[in-house]
Amino acid sequence: MECPEDGCDRPATVELHIPWGENRLVCAAHARVLGRQDGVVADPRPDSTDDLLE
Repeated sequence: MECPEDGCDRPATVELHIPWGENRLVCAAHARVLGRQDGVVADPRPDSTDDLLE
């Protein structure tokens, strides 16, 4: 599955747990940015093959 963020073609490797909305699967780069919001928890998917340190 690809990251659903606009213009992104990286694989979705992190699940964001968002208290005010539905959980989302995004790439590691977007998870680093979006995960900085209060209450959001970024949870790497264990079955992911993407390098989370890109």
